[in-house]
Amino acid sequence: MSKKEEKSKEFMQRLKENRMYRTFTNLQVRQEQIQDESGEQKQEMIVEGQAVTFEKETVLFKCGDTEYKEVIDRNAFNEADMTDVIFNYNHGGKVVARTRNKTLELYIDANGLNIRARLDGTEEGRKLYEEIKGGYIDRMSFSFDIEEESYNQEEHLWRVLKISKLYDVSAVDFPAYDTTSISARSSRLAVAECEQKALDRAQSLKDRSKNLLSKTY
Repeated sequence: MSKKEEKSKEFMQRLKENRMYRTFTNLQVRQEQIQDESGEQKQEMIVEGQAVTFEKETVLFKCGDTEYKEVIDRNAFNEADMTDVIFNYNHGGKVVARTRNKTLELYIDANGLNIRARLDGTEEGRKLYEEIKGGYIDRMSFSFDIEEESYNQEEHLWRVLKISKLYDVSAVDFPAYDTTSISARSSRLAVAECEQKALDRAQSLKDRSKNLLSKTY
């Protein structure tokens, strides 16, 4: 099995867990010089980005010619469990930052949910920092559970009203996490497929009526 096939299999397994995954691309790195307990100067390796942008429509997928979208309500994280969120690579592997030990910080402003991760604490974290800095990895993804949402059928738009838990924010490289193939729960796909079947039936009846009308004359 190729590496791509293995990652695809892992991705599909996560979908079965009913978690949602979203990708963002504004991943940035910087260094800060600090003084440790012994008085020596050292460099902090910092990764920053906006994990979620509020009130911005994102296309989840297309079904037929219809785009199905999502928007995160600005109050969606008000009651979310973010007590122990981790930062890692491709939603797997060793943890390189964590809210519990304060190497990962999450903060909400008027625009969205932002992250700040310090990666110099582990060998894997330092390696990941250099790969991000070098441009080999330039996207991030986060996984979460939705507690409450609404759906506007006319606009084909889901509004996420309440997120119950944020699991992780991860640096990713695999195309399956790209915004062009963002993951959606099977229930959402079922809604889209049901709508498309209804449209197909309506079009079929319309075409049949035209054919009957043309035969009459």
